Amino acid sequence: MSDGKYLSGEFFMSGDEACAEGAINAGCRFFAGYPITPATEIAERMSERMPEVGGTYMQMEDELASMAAILGASWGGVKAMTATSGPGFSLMMENIGLGVMLETPCVVVDIQRAGPSTGLPTLTGQGDMMQARWGSHGCYSIIALAPNSPQELYDLTITAFNLSEQYRLPVLIMSEAATGHMYEKIVIRPVSEIEITARRKPVVPPDEYLPFEPGDDLVPSMASAGSGYRLHVTGLTHDERGYPTMTAEAQSKLVRRLIDKVERNKESIIRLEEDGIDDAEVVVCSYGISARVSLIAIEQARQEGIKVGLLRLITVWPFPEDRVREIAGHIGAFVVPEINCGQISLEVERCAGGKAKTVLVPHMGGRVHDPESILEVIRQVAR
Repeated sequence: MSDGKYLSGEFFMSGDEACAEGAINAGCRFFAGYPITPATEIAERMSERMPEVGGTYMQMEDELASMAAILGASWGGVKAMTATSGPGFSLMMENIGLGVMLETPCVVVDIQRAGPSTGLPTLTGQGDMMQARWGSHGCYSIIALAPNSPQELYDLTITAFNLSEQYRLPVLIMSEAATGHMYEKIVIRPVSEIEITARRKPVVPPDEYLPFEPGDDLVPSMASAGSGYRLHVTGLTHDERGYPTMTAEAQSKLVRRLIDKVERNKESIIRLEEDGIDDAEVVVCSYGISARVSLIAIEQARQEGIKVGLLRLITVWPFPEDRVREIAGHIGAFVVPEINCGQISLEVERCAGGKAKTVLVPHMGGRVHDPESILEVIRQVAR
């Protein structure tokens, strides 16, 4: 079913296609990207759909330009997105840092594949999770979401746009080839029923506006270029006018706010799925497709009488430190399946603080875990 712009109803589509439709329904009207497996289907879908909804699609010469383009589009007043995979994600890092410094709302989708370098372009991986947090230089906070199904790629793309507008920063969607290329039923509600966060516009006249003056929640309002407000934006450390201010004091004030506007709001940002945690002896902590595969192992372990729970990280960054610490106080071990050689497991181990063991179930990529490999680790730590 379609009203000419928006789809609604039930559809059978891939995760990549669902991501594109989520962006459209969230209000995205600018997409810039460079084709890269396994994210190309997002760009292909957007190249067809953007003209249909009055938006703009641009194929750029590379991922550096793609990231710069969506920052510029956002300052021009439209919601903007790009999509890539590991090698392109690496190229975007400098301008993701610029987006953080300029407090520019936008969405970056990483459909992860196995690396490093060119790696396995058509096969799955989860090796970019630490890069998502620390890939650009300097100190900052970031928001990154990890869907585990095509439906969640649709839903969390809308969530990502809302969070980007609410907190004025790039928001990352960290999916993987297995989810992006998976076909399942997608339920799309009419756009009139979707909660959309609008950009916070200035409420003061142009001669009183400071583009980086924060509100009580540490987030500034944002005027669009060409709307009559004077804007000065720079990647240099700047004051509330946007003018470069080369002092340690200005650096401390600005960077502390960039971090705190996320960290102080973690409770409302972080999304988790929990099952069987209260009486668990072992908790599987995972995200994305690895968490989905883990459900098979968890069900078998429960049939064998093992008390095992699931903590699925829907929000990976900011990391749910407080909840992991709380759980660690009453279980024996965390089991952490990841399609890498250990990234988020290090965060789990840090937060567990020795109260509970943390056991990684690694996979170098190319395919998802065999559930039996996860089950065997659950059995070992439950003995």
